[in-house]
Amino acid sequence: MPKSESTAIKWLKKVEDQDYPAAKSYLLLLYDGKRVAKILKQLRKVPICQFKAKDLFRASQLSVLGVSNSHIEKDRKKIRNGHGLSPLLLVRDAIHSRLIIADGYHRMCAVYGFDEDAWIHGKIV
Repeated sequence: MPKSESTAIKWLKKVEDQDYPAAKSYLLLLYDGKRVAKILKQLRKVPICQFKAKDLFRASQLSVLGVSNSHIEKDRKKIRNGHGLSPLLLVRDAIHSRLIIADGYHRMCAVYGFDEDAWIHGKIV
């Protein structure tokens, strides 16, 4: 969708409860349980901040998923209908100089499809 088609992207004031277990499931593939528990505890405490969509992609070194992805289409529909999205859960991987998107990759791709300069809300540790 072209940037000129101004669609306001709304964000929820807090992370949805189901996003923390989703982040845990992903992070357990990368780290041991003790470290994941510590990361999740930190994520619950930090405030929500904002990052440009294009910067999140650059920092994560991930590619944008195609708009035909069903999860992305679900989030794009939320955006078009004016529903808020849950903020992303992000982890800095200093050892590999990259950003880990523990939860919210599909939301990030959906937002990027509307506007690569859009502000994405998230929590980062």
